[in-house]
Amino acid sequence: MPGPGFYFIGEEEEREVLDVIRSGHLNRYGSEDDPKFKKKVYTLENEVARKFGAKYGLAVTSGTSALIVALQALRIGPGDEVICPGYTFIASMSSIITVGAVPVLAEIDDSLTLDPNDVERHITPKTKAIMAVHMLGNPCAMDELVAIANKHKLLLIEDTAQAFGGMYKGKYLGLFGDIGTYSFNVYKTINAGDGGLVLMNDESVFKSAFAIHDQGHMPLRTGLEVGNRSIIGQNFRMNELTGAVLLAQFKKLDQLLERLHSIKKDFKKILKDELPKLQFRKLNDEAGELATLLTVLLPSKEAADAVAKKLGTKTISHSGWHVYNNMEQILGKKQVAEGPPFRSTEFPTDVVYEKGMLPKTDDILNRAINISIGVVDAGLGSGFGVNPLSSKEEIREKAMEFVRAASFCCK
Repeated sequence: MPGPGFYFIGEEEEREVLDVIRSGHLNRYGSEDDPKFKKKVYTLENEVARKFGAKYGLAVTSGTSALIVALQALRIGPGDEVICPGYTFIASMSSIITVGAVPVLAEIDDSLTLDPNDVERHITPKTKAIMAVHMLGNPCAMDELVAIANKHKLLLIEDTAQAFGGMYKGKYLGLFGDIGTYSFNVYKTINAGDGGLVLMNDESVFKSAFAIHDQGHMPLRTGLEVGNRSIIGQNFRMNELTGAVLLAQFKKLDQLLERLHSIKKDFKKILKDELPKLQFRKLNDEAGELATLLTVLLPSKEAADAVAKKLGTKTISHSGWHVYNNMEQILGKKQVAEGPPFRSTEFPTDVVYEKGMLPKTDDILNRAINISIGVVDAGLGSGFGVNPLSSKEEIREKAMEFVRAASFCCK
């Protein structure tokens, strides 16, 4: 059940990895004068930053660690509240909890991203930041969210895990706020199995992020800097093998996105022609969204359930730890396992998490079905659809299968 990059893995990735293996130098650090040091991670950081228009890039082990590094680099911690959507992968929330802060859940709108009209309702004196999650490759309404953040003097974090390469009004996602984070696991746009990246423009934030990701060291160390570490950090360093795969994948990004948009355009046209009453999720920037998924909104929960059953898939409301209602550890505020015997302890907050607390989000997700274009993932509710290598005939066949399943309510 991979993401689009999986289908494009080939000789280029093999060459990059063999280059590292034959060098015998697998760690991200090395001397420029050492011919065995291939600096794949360093090159990846710089190439992504240059293409996207950021001053600094930092490669890490995962999208989750990217979020933790970002939050800590912005000095978000105990007592702080971070507003995020109730529809997002659980890492958006768990990373906030990991740094000691509190996630405050807000509604989504028909774009399936943060509803700007609901964000301001949740702002309190404890609010430190807004986390904009570009869910399913669709940009958030960034003009509105930037305005809210500026008005209330809040930090703005972009969780771009599912939208690497996406844009909003001609600018790459992840560069509208104070910091942007990305994921490269097997379900993402480009992938190396796992991996992540952080982009930023502030030098002090970059230095903090680098120290956090590598035991307190300053950027691009060549030694251990004994006695000179700036803070207590972690180990979220990316290795050269992961960097090598991602370098090859990154060079295919434009080709990959062009293919996704072409497939989605064909699939969507068939549905529009055959089902004139069918609604689609709102796209805040149709040219800039990733086109990894085609999301439809049925007229009712009952209609969506019936269509999903016919197609052998599920509505988005059933897509596991992407929906707050399904996150038992968040609803139960279970923070740490102690043992033996193992016992969960609650993280301290007065903020309430309970099923049904976001009625608008619930209504939208109960009526929504994801059709795979580039991400075949039952966990995202996209168990039905096509993939980046599907032929014109396969695309039409799957589109007509959906037409037959939904004709009773959308004809």
